[in-house]
Amino acid sequence: MKQSFLRCFKLLLVMVLGGCGGPQSNCTIEVQDVNPWTHLAFKNDPGNFQFAIIGDHAGGHRPGVFSDAVAKLNLLQPEFVLSVGDFIEGYTEDEVALDRMWNEFEGMTDQLQMPFFYLPGNHDDTNETMLRKWRQRFGRPYYHFVYQDVLFLVLDSEDPPRGHESSNFSPEQLDYFRAVLKKNTGNRWTMIFVHKPMWETEHPGWLEFEKMVADRDYTVFAGHAHAYTLTHRLDKKYVRLGITGGVLPAPVPETELPDAITWVTMTDQGPVLANILLRGILDEKTPPPVTAGPK
Repeated sequence: MKQSFLRCFKLLLVMVLGGCGGPQSNCTIEVQDVNPWTHLAFKNDPGNFQFAIIGDHAGGHRPGVFSDAVAKLNLLQPEFVLSVGDFIEGYTEDEVALDRMWNEFEGMTDQLQMPFFYLPGNHDDTNETMLRKWRQRFGRPYYHFVYQDVLFLVLDSEDPPRGHESSNFSPEQLDYFRAVLKKNTGNRWTMIFVHKPMWETEHPGWLEFEKMVADRDYTVFAGHAHAYTLTHRLDKKYVRLGITGGVLPAPVPETELPDAITWVTMTDQGPVLANILLRGILDEKTPPPVTAGPK
């Protein structure tokens, strides 16, 4: 008995000191010759992180959907939330109307328990009045940041704004990101966000930008078309998100609503993506539907 206890104690000590198989684990567990688990390589690498991305919320948005998304993002607790633009209906130079729209939308994002990063879409930045309003509220229409050695590039496909159908990518914006890329070398990944999927039209500004990031590992996220697609281009993933409250491409039953968020887990091998339907996220007070009783 004494010998068996000492052997178990030694194994327990090894597991505590070794982190139970994970890089940053502080677990305590008794390990024997045979154990009721698969392995102890916990998914707790300090370099891994999770964030969420929302799709379009314009073009005839449906009230209540985005506020529902906010509540469910707070349930999921990503480290931060990114977007692909089109937050308000826009398409006006009426500043009173624009303030009303932005106040309504910001009233929802203010409820998020984690940071939310804005990006302008054509509904948000259609004309000079709307661009001025954007700068008053949010400052820069394009920017970058680095998180856990991942470079995030937030682009503006409406630069300068020339109506909702035209995509633009100014030389000044290209120069900005050229300088950012020159300063930020050796990042383990680059995440690129833009509203319009400019690669689909072979936009000259986008083609120039692709040359600038050609030697990097990167993933691109866009929106605008209200339909999810995953494209492989230049051996990279180009993701066009669907909607999070935006107008439906076609009428569907409530039980088939496509509103979703995209959940991204950054790993050493690159991002892992999962699309989560809002209607599939339930809080602790809401039981899943029962389809049949026990047999």
